[in-house]
Amino acid sequence: MEREIRILLVDDEELVRRSLEKTLLRAGFDVETAGNVVDARSLFEAAHSSDAPFDLAVLDLQMPDAQGRENPNAGLDLLSDLLAVDANLPVIVLTAFDDVSRAKEAVRRGARAYLVKGHEDRLVEKVETIFQ
Repeated sequence: MEREIRILLVDDEELVRRSLEKTLLRAGFDVETAGNVVDARSLFEAAHSSDAPFDLAVLDLQMPDAQGRENPNAGLDLLSDLLAVDANLPVIVLTAFDDVSRAKEAVRRGARAYLVKGHEDRLVEKVETIFQ
């Protein structure tokens, strides 16, 4: 029996995070959540050094940075940090804003996909596509 795909979901908005978590859990994924970049890094590092690393990360773009300041690039910085540890980690970047330049930047930094929030069905579809 194959193990479940483990997903790290990071979003500072609790209602969004819980909604996305439920969507991914219903689709059969094993999901751990973090509400900020500090907790996300901690969860990622602990999982990476265990026998159950994350298979994929879903990151919000705009959230507070490690110092607690609102930062439109906190998710991009976290993306770079995670890929520095695991260059093969698939990452999907989420945002509330549909901005082509930020999409290009996310892909340039290594994101596999860039999705606008509110399209949970596309998120599940994208995750499934990555692991086909």
